[in-house]
Amino acid sequence: MAIKNNKSLGQHWLKNRFILDDIADAAVAENVTHCLEIGPGLGTLTSSLLRRFDKVTAVEFDENLAKNLPKSFPGKNLEVINADFLKFDLETVAAPYSIAGNIPYYITSPIIEKILRATNHPTKVVLLIQKEVAERIAAVDGRQSVLSLFVQNRADVELGYVVKKDEFTPPPKVDSEFIVLTPKEPEIKEEIFNLIKRGFSSPRKKLIANLAGTKSREELKTIFQKINISEDVRPADLGLKDWERLSEFMV
Repeated sequence: MAIKNNKSLGQHWLKNRFILDDIADAAVAENVTHCLEIGPGLGTLTSSLLRRFDKVTAVEFDENLAKNLPKSFPGKNLEVINADFLKFDLETVAAPYSIAGNIPYYITSPIIEKILRATNHPTKVVLLIQKEVAERIAAVDGRQSVLSLFVQNRADVELGYVVKKDEFTPPPKVDSEFIVLTPKEPEIKEEIFNLIKRGFSSPRKKLIANLAGTKSREELKTIFQKINISEDVRPADLGLKDWERLSEFMV
């Protein structure tokens, strides 16, 4: 009996073998023989990963899919764990390891945050996500967000290519893009994100207006002059180092 997709779980299965192989290739890293796959579904990406890694651990939330996946790969070093990835303990994963997955759009941010906050972080992460979110994370238009700053603080970001919606079964409403993250030590301290979130409280407003109440307008003008940013700047215009310099004067 054919397995149907679960729309409530955001299941859209990529069918293009060339794209699946490219995603698996991007997950390969030196001295890494283990890959953790998020949401393997029918195992289309799993197949490509098993040809590149000695072991694949697949975390699948759908009980029916998790039960049936091993039957598609007899004799392969595949471990399937029926669990919600957001509740899965990454500290239990044998390192070094990579992560790969075609993940549901509606939980993209929580998944990325979980991965990048992990103490036992992966060597490389390759995720197929909504195109708009991928490009927002990479700040391709030069405009930052809380999400892009968080990710760029903890990983080097590289965009793959766009995957059209008709490459999926069933097709989603929007195109996808895969993103490659290489985790690193944070560039700025975590506490600076309290200031960043305050600065983005109304993203379209000028930063000086969003920071009202932390200091007087005149004090803020003086600080902006000291760190050489315009009084008209908006939060999306600042990079990580700008926020770090700003935080030094906001104590």
